[in-house]
Amino acid sequence: MIWLLTPIAMLAFAANSLLARAALGDGTIDPASFTAIRLMSGAVVLACLLAWQDRRLPRPVPGSWASTTCLMIYGFAFSYAYGWLGAATGALILFGAVQATMLAASFASGHRPSRLELLGLILAAAAFVALLLPGLHAPNPLGAALMAAAGIAWGFYSLRGRRVTRAMTDTAGNFLRSAALCLPIAIGALWLGHADARGVALALISGMLASALGYIIWYRALAGLLPLQAASVQLTVPLIAALGAALLLGEWPGSRVMLSGVALLGGVGMTLAARRRGRG
Repeated sequence: MIWLLTPIAMLAFAANSLLARAALGDGTIDPASFTAIRLMSGAVVLACLLAWQDRRLPRPVPGSWASTTCLMIYGFAFSYAYGWLGAATGALILFGAVQATMLAASFASGHRPSRLELLGLILAAAAFVALLLPGLHAPNPLGAALMAAAGIAWGFYSLRGRRVTRAMTDTAGNFLRSAALCLPIAIGALWLGHADARGVALALISGMLASALGYIIWYRALAGLLPLQAASVQLTVPLIAALGAALLLGEWPGSRVMLSGVALLGGVGMTLAARRRGRG
C-alpha cells in the first residue's frame, strides 16, 4: 500500500503549489484570503474525519500553539510568495529550505557529517545561492525570501511532528487552532480584499483535498517509510510541480531554474545517500 500512498501524497504536495500559483498568479484572490480559506477548510475536513473515527472530538483540542504558529507562518508566507514566484521555482525553494532546516537540526543535535555529506551540502548551498543571485532570470527576492521562510517554518513543524504519537489527531488540532485565528483574518480579508468564485474554489480545493487529505495520506505512508526514505521522496515534489506548471499553467522553467534545481536536489540527495550508507 505504501507504493500507492506515497506518490499520491507527493502529488498532493505539488498540487498545493499549482493551486496557489493558479489562484494568486492572476489575482483571482488575495494571499490572506487564500490562506485563511485553505486552513479553515482543511480544519473542517480534518475535524469531520476525526469525529467520524473517534465518534467525538477530543478535549482539550490536541496539537500545540507552537506547531500552530509554524503552520500559520508557513501558510501565509507560502501564499504571499506565490504572488511573485512561478510554481516550479516556489516549490524548489520551499523544499530546499525544508530539507536544509531538517538537516541543520540533525547537525545541531550532534550528528557529525561525513565528507560525502559535506560535499552534498556544499553543492546544494552553491546551487541555492546561484538560483537567488541577482540577474535577468533571478526569482523575485522578496518572493524567494518569503518562500524560504515558509520552508523553514514547515521544517520546524515537521521536526515537532516527529515527537507526537497521534499524527492525524495532532494535525487536526493544529488546523483547528489555526482556523480559530484565521476566522477574523478571513472576514477582514474577504471584506477588504479581492476574491472571486474561482479563487475561493481553488483555495477550498487546496485546503480540503491537497492539504487535509494529502497530509492524512502522507502520515499513513510515513508508517511504512524509513526517515531517510521519507526525506528523499519529498525531493520529487519540485519536479512534479515543474511538470504540472508547464503542462497546466504554461510556466516553463528557464535554464537557470532547471540547472540550479538539478544541482540543489542532487546535493541534498547526495547528503541523504551518504547518511543512509553511514547507517547501513
